[in-house]
Amino acid sequence: MSTGRTASRRRATSESTVELEIDLDGTGRSRIDTTVPFFDHMLTAFAKHSLTDLTVRASGDTEIDVHHTVEDVSIVLGQAIREALGEKAGISRYGDALVPLDEALAQAVVDISGRPYLVHSGEPAGFEHHLIGGHFTGSMVRHCFEAITFNAALTVHITLLGGRDPHHIAEAEFKAFARAFRQAKALDPQVQGVPSTKGAL
Repeated sequence: MSTGRTASRRRATSESTVELEIDLDGTGRSRIDTTVPFFDHMLTAFAKHSLTDLTVRASGDTEIDVHHTVEDVSIVLGQAIREALGEKAGISRYGDALVPLDEALAQAVVDISGRPYLVHSGEPAGFEHHLIGGHFTGSMVRHCFEAITFNAALTVHITLLGGRDPHHIAEAEFKAFARAFRQAKALDPQVQGVPSTKGAL
């Protein structure tokens, strides 16, 4: 049952239009249509494994490149996460996960810190140039996490510990992030107020 940690946002530019709804206390249901199929796959995995209900409708100038659409969806997702978290009272704050996908193994650590910071490492040389699904370049994986992290004000460490297949590498990273975020956003009945000695996150 939702506790009200929801957000609905819209962003329209000359490059893309994004409409997004999020419920942090969902069950992992999703309806995703960004017109970028592999990105739809990654967002669906994020929703499922973070237990976040997510609806995304997006369109953009994908005839030029998927970059603008993926970037703008990621910006809006980050903004919606930050809004839905609210004052962050009662949350666990920290989460970590180690997720395999066949030969790929990714680790993610999330701190709902209020301070945007991304450390992302371990992808093999040339991964950023690989076309996954024929349209989604490996470089977009890091760029997506950069946009989410900055706009959600999260501290995120993502490390690829091993992997060969680009699809597996990207999916393991998204699932690891999802599982770590699931832990961090979880409401902990033992936490009184905001989990910070500063009294704010």
